[in-house]
Amino acid sequence: MRIGNFSRGVNLLEIVNRGKVGKDNPAKPEVKAARDTFSNELAKAGQINFSKHARERLFSRGIELSDNKMTQLSQAIDKAAGKGSKETLILDDSAAYVVSVPLRTVVTAFGRESLREGVVTSIDSAIIL
Repeated sequence: MRIGNFSRGVNLLEIVNRGKVGKDNPAKPEVKAARDTFSNELAKAGQINFSKHARERLFSRGIELSDNKMTQLSQAIDKAAGKGSKETLILDDSAAYVVSVPLRTVVTAFGRESLREGVVTSIDSAIIL
């Protein structure tokens, strides 16, 4: 195998930033369209996603989700979407969930007792089940 003499410099920043979206590297229209289509398909299917953080919180805090609870969460997300909400807090008898409505993704979850000691930020609506 023969390796030639390469005189072209290597731009490490270009290599590292390939595929990243930012002000210097805007998202390609087809990538954004695919992401939007994916989000819309999830919404149609009524599925609820859980971020890694939310899954860890559900497990560590012993919060269980029955089929009935999942149905209630899905219906609450649908209501929030109907009102134009982006980030909502959903409260039930035993837990609270912060949900990204357009992505139908639970971002974090905590027990109701945690509400007494904290503040919930970055939400634009709340739904009480």
